[in-house]
Amino acid sequence: MVLRSCWKSRHKGSSGPVPCWLRPGLAALLWFCVSQLVCGSVAFGEIKNVIQKDAEFDVTYNDTVTSENQTIYAFNHTVSRNKTEGVRVTVDVLSQSLESPILFVVRQKQAVLSFQVPLILRGLYQRKYPYKHVGRTLCQPPTRAASETQYFFVDVSTLSSQGTNYHLRVSRVESFTLQTDKKFSFIASPSQPQYFKYVFPDGVDTVIVKVSSDMAFPCSVMSIQDIQCPVYDLDNNVAFIGMYQTMTKKGAITVQRKDFPSNSFYVVVVVKTEDEACGGPLRFYPLRPDELIDAGNRSKIVDVVVTPAINSEVYVMGMLFCLGIFLSFYLLTLLVACVENKRMNKRREMFQNPADMSPAETGKTPASPYEYGSFADNCSTLSSEAVTDSATSTDNNYGYMGQEPFKRRPILNHLHHIAVRVERSLDSVGRSRQESLSSVEEDDYDTLDDINSDKNIVRTKKFLCVSDLARKDKRVLSKKYQIYFWNIATIAVFYALPVIQLVITYQTVVNVTGNQDICYYNFMCAHPLGALSAFNNILSNLGYVMLGLLFLLIVLKRDIVHNRALVRNDLNALECGIPKHFGLFYAMGTALMMEGLLSACYHVCPNYTNFQFDTSFMYMIAGLCMLKLYQKRHPDINASAYTAYACLAAVIFFSVLGVVFGRGNTVFWIVFSVIHILATLLLSTQLYYMGRWRLDSGVLRRMVYIIYTDSIRQCSGPMYIDRMVLLVMGNIVNWSLAAYGLIERPNDFASYLLAIAICNLLLYFAFYIIMKLRSGERIQCLALVCILFTAVVWGFALYFFFQGLSTWQKTPAESREHNRDCILLSFFDDHDIWHFLSSIAMFGSFLVLLTMDDDLDTVQRDKIYVF
Repeated sequence: MVLRSCWKSRHKGSSGPVPCWLRPGLAALLWFCVSQLVCGSVAFGEIKNVIQKDAEFDVTYNDTVTSENQTIYAFNHTVSRNKTEGVRVTVDVLSQSLESPILFVVRQKQAVLSFQVPLILRGLYQRKYPYKHVGRTLCQPPTRAASETQYFFVDVSTLSSQGTNYHLRVSRVESFTLQTDKKFSFIASPSQPQYFKYVFPDGVDTVIVKVSSDMAFPCSVMSIQDIQCPVYDLDNNVAFIGMYQTMTKKGAITVQRKDFPSNSFYVVVVVKTEDEACGGPLRFYPLRPDELIDAGNRSKIVDVVVTPAINSEVYVMGMLFCLGIFLSFYLLTLLVACVENKRMNKRREMFQNPADMSPAETGKTPASPYEYGSFADNCSTLSSEAVTDSATSTDNNYGYMGQEPFKRRPILNHLHHIAVRVERSLDSVGRSRQESLSSVEEDDYDTLDDINSDKNIVRTKKFLCVSDLARKDKRVLSKKYQIYFWNIATIAVFYALPVIQLVITYQTVVNVTGNQDICYYNFMCAHPLGALSAFNNILSNLGYVMLGLLFLLIVLKRDIVHNRALVRNDLNALECGIPKHFGLFYAMGTALMMEGLLSACYHVCPNYTNFQFDTSFMYMIAGLCMLKLYQKRHPDINASAYTAYACLAAVIFFSVLGVVFGRGNTVFWIVFSVIHILATLLLSTQLYYMGRWRLDSGVLRRMVYIIYTDSIRQCSGPMYIDRMVLLVMGNIVNWSLAAYGLIERPNDFASYLLAIAICNLLLYFAFYIIMKLRSGERIQCLALVCILFTAVVWGFALYFFFQGLSTWQKTPAESREHNRDCILLSFFDDHDIWHFLSSIAMFGSFLVLLTMDDDLDTVQRDKIYVF
């Protein structure tokens, strides 16, 4: 009976006589089986009965299995080359005993599937979850014949001596093949995974598989696998092959035809045993290591739809659109330059008439807004009299000197100005301009004791003008500020090369492993190109590079024009306006270009470990802009490039520490807040006293003495009211930000640090504009247009920035809940538009810094107020 059943189970469906050459082998095999059965019966004292049944689809079989019998169910079905029908095996075990599970083995033509019931799935820390209801879909290998009948068998066995009752049902999956643009709904659970087949239609090379659910939990995994057996559709093996990602409510994977030779693939959905991977709560730890935990109901209703992705025409349109936007700025700049050049030519022709000469060339004091009695008068008086005669009139060097000296001696005053200007011009002409800059050092001026004494007199006056802080040799300052550019260029090379290497490695890991949880893309709008997974997010950073290069060209043009003016001894270039130093502008343009490059590198594979790439040069841009604002009216005392970049390096260092250790770490936030407040106080003191103070052991004693003499004994207010207002507001803002960080402890420390830099920059810029207008200066039309345009663009840019299409502060599955479809040309998403607008806004901000003081180009420096 045993042999007969065994023979029937292995040769059912075979037809025709056995070939002669097989008979000796079969006889030997038969003898071997008999001997093994006899030995087995002697050893174990039992013989297992093998029962084979011809089974049918969609029929529920209610049977019992013991260690003494084994049941084999034989099925057959027709497989068509043009149509694939899925086959699903569903098993229920009715016994409550979990000690002796039932083993189900499904034998197919090209695959074998086995599983036990109850099915034990493991979670974190070796937690065990039993499932008595199991459903598995059989792998359907492709067939070459137009129609073929295939057989498969379901073997049921157990080692339990007691009978175990079970239900077995094999059914066809009618909607096994997914249709394009048609939503399909199904239910999945950890023990009942689901997968379906999709075939690329003609003319479609790329599709987006979108899976969604109204239920955030239980956590699930969607996977894309090739048409091959076996299909990995359990929580413990779904990551073995193909592309996969965790999901809560939303998930999407872009699939390309070139990655699947069969022009088809499986969409696999698996529900995980635990929710920790999706940010859900973690279950309690079992008291005993082998204790089984009831998982409860973890069924999830899932919708899947496959839509065609964009074609090559959309790629071309997106690239042309991106190039067209930023090339238009080049054309607009060229047009404005032509108009400005024409206007300057007309103005130069007018100046050739002596009746129309400018005040700077005639020595005449300008009319309003620089009338006598303004702040400019105080600067002029102090510069022309108090500074030059400081040894004999030190009593009048401090404080407000009034308007009377100018009103009594206007003719002498004008003659004095002319004499001073002629003397300086002769000095400029006599100095050899061909002298190498390397032979001129800043210390040649500062190390003299008498000049040091003069510094203390000049820089501590109540009213300062630009001429007081622009006394150093122009060649020295030019060399000093050019170092900003060369240093940032060096930093950019050493920083960018390892970054590019790292992100290429990231992208390679993603492509090889298929783990889509490594990178935080907007999967609903991630268009691949070559090895890149989200080419549109990389392309949109082109604006930073192109506009940064355009800004460098504009600065270069101004630099050339200014140098030509110096060569021909133009008095306006020598003695009027804000001193022209372009090194910081070159550094700003380079930083903008590097921001575009590093932002593109970050978007190759965005995640929390490389977010620093996207923010490092943002810190530098904010710091350089503040330095440039300060340098405009403090050229002699601005920070050196080495000091500035050292401070920025410290900021980036804290950024790295915050990303790695700052999340929820109270000690880190306390230390950082203390350092933030101390740095604010030190910088405030440095700015208030124009660097004329010492940080040594006696600083506390001097502070107490000043507070006692000025505030308590004399009840006098601060000497430099304007500076005090700025610094008080700055301290309020920074102390508030430090308190917010200490209380809230935001997870995104890099963005928090960037917010501190931007708030300080905006505060200083607003103060600069207010003081400029308060001093009677005006803003020219071009600068005003740049300010208004930049403000509007920044508003729209921030709107798109705060849309938040992804966030690495959450798990990858939770981040995908924020993903949205493309909104521009079916190619760019909200974050791409943020890249477009923010690059334009930064370019506009740089132009504001470049042009906002153009109204002072014909105003003498001893009439420009310092604030």
